[in-house]
Amino acid sequence: MKSCVRIAVAVAAAVVLSSVQPSLRADSKSSIEGIRHELMQLPYYGVFDFLAFSYDKGTVTLMGYAYRGTLKHDATRAAKRAPGVDQVIDKVEELPVSENDDDLRWKTYYSIYRDPFLSRYAPGGGLLWGHRHPFDDGFHAIGFRRFPGTEPLGDYPLHIIVKRGVITLLGVVDSEADKTVAGFRARDVAGSFGVENELVVEGTAGR
Repeated sequence: MKSCVRIAVAVAAAVVLSSVQPSLRADSKSSIEGIRHELMQLPYYGVFDFLAFSYDKGTVTLMGYAYRGTLKHDATRAAKRAPGVDQVIDKVEELPVSENDDDLRWKTYYSIYRDPFLSRYAPGGGLLWGHRHPFDDGFHAIGFRRFPGTEPLGDYPLHIIVKRGVITLLGVVDSEADKTVAGFRARDVAGSFGVENELVVEGTAGR
């Protein structure tokens, strides 16, 4: 009789656990979608910033660069609003204020986004990362060297980060040719101390 009771209890426990696991997966998926939605609503997140995130068991880790200091704090508050988020680890770096860097930012922006070969990436060109590349279910880590294991987001495919005269390109493009041309256009900008082209090519992004 006792053995029958043990078997019944074991079967019941297995049923409960099997029903809980899909629920946990569903909760994780809804949390990731919520984080993504909240961060994409940030009003001052632009081409001179870069945000990426990871999520693990209620903890969000934010990484990237903030051109405006308010973005760093706004991103943390936005991520906390997502369902299932218990803690936010803020690793976003606030970029230093510099007139020279500002000049390089705009010169690089025009050099890249006005290039005929890259013009389809420009605002209104229909190739914005946040819209042309809709994410399906789950988390999508992109192979950025600086931020491994994180998912990027934003309305610009090519983000331009300038820090103390060094230009860094971050984002996702369609081909190696696009990555190469973007690097050339950034190097055409006079006055920089160097260009780091860390664009990831679509299709190799998860490697």
